[in-house]
Amino acid sequence: MKIDFNIEYYTRWGEELHVSVSQGQDAPESVRLHTDDGRMWRGSLEVRDGARCVEYRYYVTDGGVEVRREVGCPPHVPGEAQDWWREPMRVAGVAIPVFALRSEGSQGVGDFGDLSRMVDWAYSVGMKAVQVLPVGDTTAGHVWTDSYPYNLMSVNALHPQYIDLRQMAPLPTKREMNDYERECRRLNRLPQVDYEGVEALKQGYLRRLYEVEGERTLRSAPYRRFAKANEDWLITYAVFSFLRDAYGTPDYTAWPEHGVYNDADVAGVAKAHASEVGYYCYVQFHLDRQLSAVGNHARRRGIVLKGDIPIGVSRRCVETWQHPHYFNLDQQTGAPPDFFSRDGQNWGFPTYNWSVMEKDGYGWWTRRMRRMSQYFSAYRIDHILGFFRIWEIPRPHHTGLLGHFSPAMPLSREEIEGRGVTFVRDMYLQDLNNHSLFHPRISARSEDAYGQLSDEERRRFDALYEDFFYHRHNHFWYDVAMHRLPPLVHATQMIACGEDLGMVPECVGWVMHQLGILSLEIQSMPKEMGLEFGILDHNPRLSVCTISSHDTASMRGWWEEDAERTQRYYNQVLGMAGVAPAKMPADVCRRVVSDHLCSPSALCILTLQDWLAIDSKLRLDDPSKERINIPANPRHYWRYRMHLTLEQLMHAKEFNKNVKQMIETTRP
Repeated sequence: MKIDFNIEYYTRWGEELHVSVSQGQDAPESVRLHTDDGRMWRGSLEVRDGARCVEYRYYVTDGGVEVRREVGCPPHVPGEAQDWWREPMRVAGVAIPVFALRSEGSQGVGDFGDLSRMVDWAYSVGMKAVQVLPVGDTTAGHVWTDSYPYNLMSVNALHPQYIDLRQMAPLPTKREMNDYERECRRLNRLPQVDYEGVEALKQGYLRRLYEVEGERTLRSAPYRRFAKANEDWLITYAVFSFLRDAYGTPDYTAWPEHGVYNDADVAGVAKAHASEVGYYCYVQFHLDRQLSAVGNHARRRGIVLKGDIPIGVSRRCVETWQHPHYFNLDQQTGAPPDFFSRDGQNWGFPTYNWSVMEKDGYGWWTRRMRRMSQYFSAYRIDHILGFFRIWEIPRPHHTGLLGHFSPAMPLSREEIEGRGVTFVRDMYLQDLNNHSLFHPRISARSEDAYGQLSDEERRRFDALYEDFFYHRHNHFWYDVAMHRLPPLVHATQMIACGEDLGMVPECVGWVMHQLGILSLEIQSMPKEMGLEFGILDHNPRLSVCTISSHDTASMRGWWEEDAERTQRYYNQVLGMAGVAPAKMPADVCRRVVSDHLCSPSALCILTLQDWLAIDSKLRLDDPSKERINIPANPRHYWRYRMHLTLEQLMHAKEFNKNVKQMIETTRP
């Protein structure tokens, strides 16, 4: 029997892709794959008669030397479909934004060097996963509002704030280094990130270093390989960044020149301003090297490094400048009212023109996924519901209450009245493409007109409302998602995890199960109807289980938000008698963490704040200071930092011993 390997895989210039194959107890065999275009790799292997299971791993060589080993691939059982999750796997991990990391040598913000140290800590306590927030470049104005990690200026470029200057050459003079180190110490002592202070420090250092070594670096063989491998985006990003800074805005519609993208124009700017444009390439080259090193280090440690893919991009960014046909720039994305915001959310991102993306096989997405796979072994799909339907808010409206799902099957007036519902115009939004069709307002049951209906009319409207938002579109949205998601999921060997919170139609579970995408399970936000708190034993195995996230209060913060709800959780879920303590004790935190570790979920990834909560000596006194984001505030300053250093965390012997013991006894 023969196994054919046929994989679309992204390699750098001069690299080759191999497969290490194991059949039972025999020593692994190495199969070199072949490519005609550096993208599609093919090869085959004869399977021994009677072999019951074949396991294999991809690895990359450069000049015959192994340079990168990828995450293990699904066991292949002859005659059966490949399913990586067929074998039991229960992994514990930690979630922490890179910017929140703190070490003794940090430059006021976490960096890729610190991320490598976090991998070491996770490994030391028996964890097998480290999850981060997006690390893409969000630089719009070099000000604190750029701290929002989901407002991407580029889906390919990494954020310069994450560069570890300790890995760079020193500044040319002792005086410059002394001034730099003094400012480093000041910024690193701050309890939170000073985004603009860090920006000034790192940009100043990098620009000075570029003056000294930039020209030499851009002529080097490693840089040329990097530039060749990333030629589809690097120069365009660098030119955009140069123009953004030169004109003082990323809004290309306001630029005096070059506002409309043109290949020849970009090449002309790159040539006329080679040194200035080269600076942005120089920074990305070093960022790529540093994050690649972290990814390789994590793989060697057996740690799944999990990244995050934002659902949107900034309205004025490299992507919408270069590829405006991929976006609906007259629309905005957001979310309907939910756990995070009673009025819904308006993220301001343009929506995708999926029909155009489909014509080239979703190449924009698959290229993005392959680039991400250079660093990460797993990823979180931010707001996976957006691949089924997005909450679309027409410009210039601001409130999420005026949005509707797109695509959707709006109702005609005849259909509404045919279900015995009185048509009241104020309770519906008119469809933009067909003015004779209507979407029920998400807030319809809060409108004055709803209160004026009779009891029977309200009952009928409630049934129509429930059907429209939760049942009417199930098969329609299933078909939509099954066109969009498979090319992304199959583009790489990364483990796919979906953030499937909010108004979740039934079809979301169908698609995620079919594609092997892990769901997100938060006990305080149950998906089972009629439950106030989720039942951990009911978590699907294909899921990521957590207690809190970057968008919620920490475990201890949640405990203090609503005393009555906490009391019910204390008595009904934890089974404890009496009055719940006003402040969450460490032993109760330990119980909650242990319960989550015991759940069937394949991955149990908890925020660092929730891990620290089990130790009354280590944790932060005020849980309100553990909050990372407030989703209802579009101008929230993302600046949370660990109050401990990574060095202190590594030396917290009693805490680390307890964490390791909990993991060993609950997730064998």
